[in-house]
Amino acid sequence: MATSVVDHDERLRRPAGIRSVRLGDTRVSFVPDGAVQLPPRGWLPDTTDEVWTAHPDYLDDSGHLVASIGGLLVENGDRALLIDAGFGPQTLPPDPGTPRGVIHGGALLDNLAELGRRPEDIEAVAFTHLHPDHLGWAWHPAPGGDQPAFAHADYLVSEPEWAQRDLLETHGMTEELTAMAPHVRTVTDGQEIFPGVRVRVGVGHTPGHAEYVITSGGQRLIAFGDALHSPIQVDHPEWSAAVDHDPVRSAEHRRRLVAELEEPHTIGFGVHFADVVFGQVRRDGDRPAWRPLDA
Repeated sequence: MATSVVDHDERLRRPAGIRSVRLGDTRVSFVPDGAVQLPPRGWLPDTTDEVWTAHPDYLDDSGHLVASIGGLLVENGDRALLIDAGFGPQTLPPDPGTPRGVIHGGALLDNLAELGRRPEDIEAVAFTHLHPDHLGWAWHPAPGGDQPAFAHADYLVSEPEWAQRDLLETHGMTEELTAMAPHVRTVTDGQEIFPGVRVRVGVGHTPGHAEYVITSGGQRLIAFGDALHSPIQVDHPEWSAAVDHDPVRSAEHRRRLVAELEEPHTIGFGVHFADVVFGQVRRDGDRPAWRPLDA
């Protein structure tokens, strides 16, 4: 069933619920943990007031972009992989030192249970990068215990991302990275980490930002992490986020990524894409546009 314009606009202004897509023998599901409000001009500093006046459908009632937070569950038979681990059981107010509004997490384990999985079912947690809204349940103690929920699993981090973790430690992330370190196993570009799942390192957002390409049943899904934060960037890949490590290389990578997402049998997964996390890139006239799936 086609998505109506009204429903599409509403979905751009709310965090995502559980959504699943099947690729052959593999099922992928967004596991919500929470959300963050992003001031649009603070987060995408190359935009203007005129841009957002022309696109109010992307903003909630308080004038913020709504970004979902969570993980991507990849299931193949009895095996299960999680890509990213949400923000964890915490809430933080807006930070005047960064272009970020209120951020909260805490729902990932409950939503994992809704999908029929326990933390101990997850054989590995693969990270797109080492920012706090992707690491939460990998270092926070699970409710009722003193160990993280996924402490039994390998933590898969791209080799260049882990090698340059000192950049994050200078921004106050020593506690998180110290807690994760005993579980980390580094992975390299092109490596298969799970049936049909390969790592692809695409720097720009962070020094070793990883994407995960999932191939099954004649289809592929690209979980592109924070290469894109909002569907509006599909039409404007030149708009880099204020927190991108290398804005120029980030924009170059986005241009290639958007072109790739236009290719046949290709689905994108944008973890921060409000309630349109799964989609395809299709032409709207001569411009690329994000078209959400209804799965």
